[in-house]
Amino acid sequence: MVTKRQYIEYLLHTPINYTGSNLANHLEQVSHDAVSDYLAREKATARQVWELAKEVIKDDLKSYLIVDDSVQDKRYSRKIELVKNQYSGAEHGLVNGIGIVNLVHSDGIDFAPIDYRIYAPGQDGKTKNEHFRDMLIKAKTDKGILANTVLFDSWYGSVENIKLIHRMGMQFITTLKENRRISLSKEGGYIHLEEIVWTKEQLRYGVKIRLQEVPFHVLLFKLVAPDGNIDWVITNCPEKISADLIQQENKVRWHIETMHRELKQLTGIEKCQARIARSQRNHISYCYQAWFALKRQAKVMGKTVYALRNELFTEYLKAMLTKPIIPVFHLSL
Repeated sequence: MVTKRQYIEYLLHTPINYTGSNLANHLEQVSHDAVSDYLAREKATARQVWELAKEVIKDDLKSYLIVDDSVQDKRYSRKIELVKNQYSGAEHGLVNGIGIVNLVHSDGIDFAPIDYRIYAPGQDGKTKNEHFRDMLIKAKTDKGILANTVLFDSWYGSVENIKLIHRMGMQFITTLKENRRISLSKEGGYIHLEEIVWTKEQLRYGVKIRLQEVPFHVLLFKLVAPDGNIDWVITNCPEKISADLIQQENKVRWHIETMHRELKQLTGIEKCQARIARSQRNHISYCYQAWFALKRQAKVMGKTVYALRNELFTEYLKAMLTKPIIPVFHLSL
């Protein structure tokens, strides 16, 4: 018999191997089949993740909702359900994997996932952008989230998404692709971003533009990094806002990248080898729940999640250096 507590604590404490067979090998009187049956039988969902998140987030009108997706790399898998060939930002190309669209809450300092969706168009017929809109609506209507600013990159900067956020009375900050066409005036028609001639005032406070098929003006900012890279950022903020503040708020979006990295490196979210979709879904939910445990304990101890995880093996290493199980063979002094 395997329990939810055992499975999540296994994810938190195993050093490398996150497979069900490895868990069975370290539990008394538990077979690999028992672990497989457990994963296939349970129904762990994003709702359980929300139940943890609502206890720790600090939500108000100044908070943020961040949307992005992450691909769980399964490039060597051939028979795992939910795996499909898709673009991975981490790999800058196509990989076989399980896509997850995440909705993360941030107060500007602390952050936590409040919802996620498995990208499985073969099962539910939904695009990543449709998952984005579903989660955003439910965050406001079902969860009662107060956060009023939505952060996302150009992948989610579709007309439908922008119009929905504006219609909901929320603010968005997002990037534009370089080939996006904009209009400065009716007379000038639509032009490419590179064609805009910027004044010092516009570089500081943005320029009012129209996007094709978007029935309201947005502010466009040209943010130039020290290395010369340019981010084209737009917002529907109704008040006068500076480029410095836009850049500061846009940086909050990287909280979701931090979460993606922590999930992959510390919970084994990519490592489940179960073939059926239900098992993969359960494993993914338990990895989010393991992440919450790591974050909570790290905060209590005043450490990073990486330091906390690494220190689990410190006492073992000390013991092995004092009295090694495998001594050096035929050492020449």
